[in-house]
Amino acid sequence: MRRIYDSHALKRDDDDSFAPRERRGDDATPAAMRSVPGEALSRLLVPEWLRNRALGVAVETPQSTYVAGEDVPVRVTLTNAFPIPITVRTPTPRLWTWDVDGHPEASKVPDDLPEEERLFSFDRGERKRFTRRWPQLFKVSETEWEPVGPGEYTIGASLDLPDAAEKGLAAETTVRIEEA
Repeated sequence: MRRIYDSHALKRDDDDSFAPRERRGDDATPAAMRSVPGEALSRLLVPEWLRNRALGVAVETPQSTYVAGEDVPVRVTLTNAFPIPITVRTPTPRLWTWDVDGHPEASKVPDDLPEEERLFSFDRGERKRFTRRWPQLFKVSETEWEPVGPGEYTIGASLDLPDAAEKGLAAETTVRIEEA
């Protein structure tokens, strides 16, 4: 096999379309899939109820118990289980959100997001991972945060869609905060 390459018997030339070429970059996407507008096809061909079934949300923390004052790392994983690209339309620019005991991003101050739709696209079989940190504080005003007391707190995440929990596009986990 080596003799073939040493003899230059295989010509690698851009002028000859039938000669083998080196791969360009490390893009593993087949050429046919690069030209398919997956976003548009997902919206046109896949019904909304099926798009919702394709997507999954998971929330996890490394431990279930934390000492008061210790940061709680949170990992949110959004997955597309289907072998086709999936796109969902969100009513706000925020594509997904996390919350603590129902307070978005651990804030008791209401968000004032503009009502402009965005598209959240997932490639086929794609997994998106996000990490956040909850410092065991609740935001009570623009400049004020108050610490939480010992007890159980529910940390959740969801796609920013109406009725995300009913559509199966939300998940939650519980952590316990104990005195030091």
